[in-house]
Amino acid sequence: MAQHDAALRVVSAPDDPTGEALLLDRVFFALSDPVRRAILERLDAGPLLVSALAAPFAISLQAVSRHIHVLARAGLVQQQRTGRISRCSLDAGPIFAAAVWINRYSKYWQAQFDLLAVTLDQLTPLPRRPRRNQKRKKSNVG
Repeated sequence: MAQHDAALRVVSAPDDPTGEALLLDRVFFALSDPVRRAILERLDAGPLLVSALAAPFAISLQAVSRHIHVLARAGLVQQQRTGRISRCSLDAGPIFAAAVWINRYSKYWQAQFDLLAVTLDQLTPLPRRPRRNQKRKKSNVG
C-alpha cells in the first residue's frame, strides 16, 4: 500500500482552500482501477460485507481490503465495523463532484459533435444500388 499512499499524497493548490483538488485526485485515482470500479458497481445495489464483495474476484481478501481502503480514502465507500465484520456501502457524492469537474470541459466535446452534425448534414446521400435478383436454381425434375 505504500506505493498507493505516495500517489495519494497530493498537496492542494494554493487557490483551493477547500481541498477540492485533493478530493478529485483521490476519486480519479480510485476510479482508475477496474477492480475498484467493479466494487463500486456491486455496492450500487446496496451495502455488502467485505467477504461478499471479494467473492467474484480472483484476488486475495487482503487485496480487496486494500482496494476498499483506496475507495474509502476517496470518500466513495463508507465502512461500518462490528467486531471483525465490515460492511461497505457506496457514497456517490465524490463521483458527482468529479462529474461536475468533467462537465466544465463538455463544451469542447460539444463543439466537435456540432461540427460532426453539420458535416453529416452536408453529405449527399449515395444513390441506392438496385438489388440483384438471385439466380434461381433450375431443378431437373420434369
